[in-house]
Amino acid sequence: MKYFLIPTLSAFTSHLPKTAHLGLLSLASKSFPRNPTIFLPLKPTTFSPTCSIHSIQSRGVHTEQLTPPSPPGEIHVIVGPMFAGKTTTLLRRIQSESSNGRSVAIIKSNKDTRYGLDSIVTHDGAKLPCLALPDLSSFRQKFGLDAYDQLDVIGIDEAQFFEDLYDFCREAADHDGKRVIVAGLDGNYLRRSFGSVLDIIPLADSVTKLTACCELCGKRAFFTLRKTEETQTELIGGADVYMPVCRQHYVSGQVVKEAAKTVLESQNVQCVSYA
Repeated sequence: MKYFLIPTLSAFTSHLPKTAHLGLLSLASKSFPRNPTIFLPLKPTTFSPTCSIHSIQSRGVHTEQLTPPSPPGEIHVIVGPMFAGKTTTLLRRIQSESSNGRSVAIIKSNKDTRYGLDSIVTHDGAKLPCLALPDLSSFRQKFGLDAYDQLDVIGIDEAQFFEDLYDFCREAADHDGKRVIVAGLDGNYLRRSFGSVLDIIPLADSVTKLTACCELCGKRAFFTLRKTEETQTELIGGADVYMPVCRQHYVSGQVVKEAAKTVLESQNVQCVSYA
């Protein structure tokens, strides 16, 4: 004799109208033979949440809660020509962060030795201690790993001299949760990109473009004019080498310099031919 376990019809028909009961009974009588088969009601089964948990644990699957990552940091960029107040603006922001209880540090390139290597100094005399480095990748080790972990804000002055600026800023802000404030020249004396400063613009939360005062007319100065004839890109100097100028005087200044250069070169050629 065969046994089939099926739910009782009463379990399904308790919430149906009477006409539906008759239809189900008729279907059951036609679908299954009466004599050789006995239908046993299926007992309701209660599933406990602990069963699935026990089953998962017994199979060696652990559901440990992961530690949430540290919140991302920020990158703020300050650019402009020489004598525009970039370093002054950087120092003000760093002092403000320190006043709000945050741990701060300042980095500058060891190429700039005008005011010593242990401090960052503005053109008007403001000063803060800093760490002078050849590259930014060495900062964590020089500053100390534990001290770096506790650091909130990193200031970078003369950022155009750091070739690894992009990688450092991205790592510090995206993964280490640091607030990075960068100050540097966006263009050199030829009005071309200087270093990697413009490369970090896509990473930045904010970009501040400062202007100076044109040394020739007093209008807003967006560019830096080199007074000397040196042509290397990196030539560290102050007012004795550079001056901020507006567009008009940058163009005219370059024209005058190029004309004077041409005259000097032609005179040298004539002197050689007469020799």
